[in-house]
Amino acid sequence: MKTILVTGSNGLLGQKLTENIRSSNKYHLIATSKGANRFPEATGYNYIEMDVLDPQSIHAVLEKYRPDAVIHTAAMTNVDTCEAQPEEAYQLNVESVKSLLRACEQFNIQFIHLSTDFIFDGADGPYDETASPNPLSYYGETKLAAEKVVQQATCPWVIIRTILVYGIVADLSRSNIVLWAKGALEKGQPLNVVNDQWRMPTLAEDLAEACLLAAEREAHGVYHVSGSDMMSVVELVRRVAAYWKLDASLINEVTSASLNQTAPRPMRTGFILDKSRKDLGYAPHGFEEGLALVDQQLHLHGQHKNENKLT
Repeated sequence: MKTILVTGSNGLLGQKLTENIRSSNKYHLIATSKGANRFPEATGYNYIEMDVLDPQSIHAVLEKYRPDAVIHTAAMTNVDTCEAQPEEAYQLNVESVKSLLRACEQFNIQFIHLSTDFIFDGADGPYDETASPNPLSYYGETKLAAEKVVQQATCPWVIIRTILVYGIVADLSRSNIVLWAKGALEKGQPLNVVNDQWRMPTLAEDLAEACLLAAEREAHGVYHVSGSDMMSVVELVRRVAAYWKLDASLINEVTSASLNQTAPRPMRTGFILDKSRKDLGYAPHGFEEGLALVDQQLHLHGQHKNENKLT
């Protein structure tokens, strides 16, 4: 049975990996993050506090547990925060990768690195794995710099690029575009949503599955992993409104230029998924199927909250 170590296990993808591994009984899991464990169940795996900015901590944990694979999900992913705090972004998105790779090389551990569509400029998406990167934002620059570090590694490595991940965690502490749109529309709040950016949103469960397939199949190289449906961001929000029968008249279409965001965004990304489907057996949910899963989980977690209030 393989041992898999996950960084950033308190994040959305980290918690989905924990959930998947616990329910599959196919791997031993070492879940690591900063601070206390936020996953609701504490059994069936090891949780270790590990700071990815502390090379000694990384070395000690990897030396002790000798995992077969490290799935590195920890990162600074807020695009505007990265633009405003470049030193912190570089530390978390690039230096952490260097430290983890040093330990992975020493113990010959497979390194699975999460990257992003924001390494592309969005001029001619959707992209395959051979497309030339040209990041527009500092976030994209740090993720591309990390990819270059990974590609020089002497241990086995995989880079999984993804797009606009959505889903929920048990304590509902992590937001994303689907939950943001649903929450605002339920409160009757008008939304300004861009009509000139296109994406292929990715269900967190699908991304977690792809990471584990890469570990299981001992994959190597770069893989594009996203949802299969291409849509504009305003269409995405309209589909959220339609799914939950919310008032779509609250959605105001705006251009990217009118938002005055700190960091520029690529206009049209999207991925060609042929390589992931062929090599990994990746099979993403459709967008409405993903929303149905989110809805089911919201009901489940809502019931648990109500039960806790009653006891």
